[in-house]
Amino acid sequence: MIAIIKYNGGNVNSVQNALNRLGEKSIITDDFELIQNADKVIFPGVGEASSTMKLLKQKDLDQLISKLTQPVLGICLGMQLMCRNNEEGNTVGMGIFDINVKKFPKENIVPHMGWNIVSELKSSLFSDISEENDFYFVHSYYCELSDFTTSVCDYILPFSASLQKDNFFATQFHPEKSGKFGNQLLKNFLKI
Repeated sequence: MIAIIKYNGGNVNSVQNALNRLGEKSIITDDFELIQNADKVIFPGVGEASSTMKLLKQKDLDQLISKLTQPVLGICLGMQLMCRNNEEGNTVGMGIFDINVKKFPKENIVPHMGWNIVSELKSSLFSDISEENDFYFVHSYYCELSDFTTSVCDYILPFSASLQKDNFFATQFHPEKSGKFGNQLLKNFLKI
């Protein structure tokens, strides 16, 4: 079973619809036992970092997520909240990835919205995906480049398009909205 974490962070239904298209069953839940016993966990997010982190803490979901041992995929805000610190609302994250999330420097061309190519692919998430394939992004904050970076996108400056540490995987882009190659990435995650 695939658990999609429910926390009023938005975009959970889009992720479930993408899994349905792949013929995969999932449940949207904030139930500790269901999440702990799931084969895979997806932590999507659309919204503002500080208010979302507050909601996670109220339900102790931040503690639960950081202790999971099965494959976990963070998407967009989910990825950013898995990092150490976020400039949006000066938010302390879960610290799974020991990096900072920063605001893009130029206000007049933020948010980064639309299709972009990712390069320097270094993860099993990108099996059967080439550097010529693009993904859909919508964000005003970015994750720094680091040893956890498994792909890079260049918008104003190079940033981490995806991260990986142990059983934790994350993408800044939205695979559930990225057509054929987003579907392939989700399939790759489900095979891990």
